[in-house]
Parts: sequence; structure tokens; C-alpha cells
Amino acid sequence: MIPLHDTVPSRSTPFVNYLLIIICAVVFFQQITGEGSGTNLVERYGMIPARLVNPGAEISIEEYKPAPSGRPGEYEIVSRPAAPSAVPPLITLITCMFLHGGWMHFLGNMLFLFIFGDNVEDCFGHFGYLLFYLGTGILAGLAHFASMPGSTIPTIGASGAIAGVMGGYFVLYPHSKVVTLVPAFIIFFTVRLPAQVFLGIWILFQLLQSSFAPGGTEASGVAWWAHIGGFAAGFLAVVFLKNANLIRPPIPEPPTYEF
Repeated sequence: MIPLHDTVPSRSTPFVNYLLIIICAVVFFQQITGEGSGTNLVERYGMIPARLVNPGAEISIEEYKPAPSGRPGEYEIVSRPAAPSAVPPLITLITCMFLHGGWMHFLGNMLFLFIFGDNVEDCFGHFGYLLFYLGTGILAGLAHFASMPGSTIPTIGASGAIAGVMGGYFVLYPHSKVVTLVPAFIIFFTVRLPAQVFLGIWILFQLLQSSFAPGGTEASGVAWWAHIGGFAAGFLAVVFLKNANLIRPPIPEPPTYEF
């Protein structure tokens, strides 16, 4: 399912949400330009769980290379030292949020952030939203770290922070509808799903994948527990802040007419 837009307008211009998208776009452009620049950025600014455990450890990266035989489809695993971290390892919990693994990863994340982020920023205010976004992103990274503390694979992407935004949206806008594009083989159609249904399906998918993905998280290449941890952090934070009246009330449900 691909979300196209929601039905809740924003009362203010989401400057921070736009800024986050712009920063991610600039960094991604840097990743894809220049030979080897993307790999270097990922290893220097991505979050590597083993570095959090032992910041001074030398990290080895395993790569697939064509086998010496030269036969198609045959590969061997080679190990090489990872580029040193450009910042203290704890800071990579933040820097990793602005890196992405490819066009689909980048475009998918930015689409979800664009759709759900503006309304959450509307309730938090600009500075509060920035703290919320970064905070849930850090907690998402720590959830992934807790699931794989010894991993030497760099973790990158805004998915954990965006999952936090989605968890907050789930609480704030239960009346919202999400216009969703659903592909069925070669036919595409749109449906209007309640936001809690759309987001509920999304988080259920993450839970199922984290439990039953063939080979686990490391083989799948997706930090499922970062998604789950970010969503849970955003959900719980907004429940607390909303009940304590520490954030702006969401836009009320628009009136409906029955006849």
C-alpha cells in the first residue's frame, strides 16, 4: 500500500518537516555522487552497533565479490576494515537518520514523512517537533542496537524517526483518512483508509517481519526493530504529552452530514 495523502489540513507551515526532507535530499545527493562517496559516508556516519559497545574497536566489513573463477553467479565473501567513524559513535544515532540505502529507501521515507509529519509538527510546534523527531529516532536506533548489539553492519535511514512520527499521528488523528494506492497485479486503485487502520497494518507488518523474516534481521537488511521501537516511542510519548496537555490539541474531526 502506498499512501498518497491524508485528509487532515495543517494549521501552520511545517518548516521543520520541510527542512528535514531537504537535509535528507542533500545528503542523499552527496551519497550518490562521486565514486565510493556513498560507502564512505555510510561507514563514517552510519550507526554500527559494535561501535557503541566498543568505540575503539576496529570494525571489519564483509562484502560479496565475484569469485576468482569468474563464473557468473559465483561470489566470495571478503573482509576489509571499515572507514573510521567521523563522529563519536553515540552521535551516529543521529547522523545515521540522514543517510539512505538507495532511491526506493529515500523516496519511500520522504513520502511518509511528508504525509504524516506536517500534522504532528502542527501539534508540537517547530522546536518541539524537532526534539520529538530526533528523540524517537534515537530510541529507534537503540531498539535496533538492543536486538543486535554485536552487529558490524552500518544502520542508516530515517525510518525509525518517521515511525515515531507515525506512532504520534496514530494517537493524534484517529479520525483522519489516508488515501492509499493499492496495486493488484497490473491494476491500481485507491481507497480511503482510516489512519489507524493504515498505520495499524503497517506496524503489524513490521512485527510479523521481525519475527518471521527468513534469516532474521541481518539477512533481510531491514532494521525491523528500529521501526517497532520508533513507533512505540512516538505512540507512548504523544499519549503522555497529550494527556498532560503539553502539546497543542489536534485539529478536531470535521463535521459530517447524514441524510
